[in-house]
Amino acid sequence: MDSSATQLQLNQKKRKRTQSRWFFAFVSPWIIGFVCFTIGPMIFSIIMSFTDWDMFSEFNFIGFDNYLRLFKDDIFLKALANTFQYTLISVPINLLLSLGMAYLLSFHLKGMRVFRTIYYLPSIVPIVASTMLFTRLLSSKGLVNQALALFGIDGPVWLLSKDHVLWSFVFLSLWGVGGTMILMLSAINSVGEEMYESALLDGASRFRMFISITIPQISPILFFNLITGVIGSLQTFAQVYMMTGGGPDYASEMIVPYLYRNAFSFYRMGYASAMAWVLFMIVMVLSLIVLKSSSLWVFYEEEVK
Repeated sequence: MDSSATQLQLNQKKRKRTQSRWFFAFVSPWIIGFVCFTIGPMIFSIIMSFTDWDMFSEFNFIGFDNYLRLFKDDIFLKALANTFQYTLISVPINLLLSLGMAYLLSFHLKGMRVFRTIYYLPSIVPIVASTMLFTRLLSSKGLVNQALALFGIDGPVWLLSKDHVLWSFVFLSLWGVGGTMILMLSAINSVGEEMYESALLDGASRFRMFISITIPQISPILFFNLITGVIGSLQTFAQVYMMTGGGPDYASEMIVPYLYRNAFSFYRMGYASAMAWVLFMIVMVLSLIVLKSSSLWVFYEEEVK
């Protein structure tokens, strides 16, 4: 009996070793890619941020000079302000619009599937194509100004006006609201009908049910869309790069396009790396603030005992 038990233990250990080898064999491509293309560049980037490397000369360590220089750079501070302003405007509008659309599309009416498809389709259009489209729509004689002219409104030159250029990017962000909408629609449809039936028996209005039942039940999805929306808006790049290049007079400049130009147009790799790490810290701090605040307004059914 002892020898058979020992042999069984040996076989189990051998099986576990074999399973471990196969496990690491299958995940090794991901691990290698993660180390080579994510962790490696991040480590190299943080080293570069303490140098004045220009891709051609040797490394010259300059300590925290790049970081100190950032907060004396008027263009960077302007880009930082524009990025925050764009985030504060676009994220709430996107959340409210997608929530309203999802709620209206949740009603079981004839032809509703067609409308759901129509509203979702723009979100799968590549950002480059959407940006090119909005560049035409927001031109001085574009369709937006032509539509305003029908009401006697003289539309601005959206992409050349300091006061209106950021709103151009907000309008573009609303074009892709379907992706957020479809997540909220799925969450709304998963709310139990018995809750609404009980509320109706108590005489609750649709608005009261929406505020007291729907929103608390879908708050995890609202939280997810909020945090991804904040991170995404802080990393806005293609829209600015293609539509305005940061103009006019840096009125639409944002952090990532300015970082890109410093790195690949001016070859200030050290300075651009410092900028990237400042952006990383901003994203991390804002994400932590949103995460900490979630305990005050996000409802999880698992928390109910």
